[in-house]
Amino acid sequence: MLVHLYYNIMAILEVSARQFRDKQKSFFEIADSGRQLVIKRGKKQSYILTPITQDDFIATPALLEKIEKSRQQMRDGNYVECKTFEDNLNFLNSKSASEIL
Repeated sequence: MLVHLYYNIMAILEVSARQFRDKQKSFFEIADSGRQLVIKRGKKQSYILTPITQDDFIATPALLEKIEKSRQQMRDGNYVECKTFEDNLNFLNSKSASEIL
């Protein structure tokens, strides 16, 4: 079996913070095209500019804990169900909402 391997090798573009500030729009477009862009801030610090997609959601341990707590509250029946826009407004203006929020 013949296997062809293709490598998409792109040079990493390094720019200074000043260059980035001066030409942000251009550098955002470069990042949008898939190229890696490193922004150098002085001699010690660098940043990578990367577009975020819908698949890039990051759940921290604290967020996961809050989600699990909310799921448990729902299982226990401790929630308010709002079916209409007016229900939402009434709840958000209620004393219960101020205690939760």
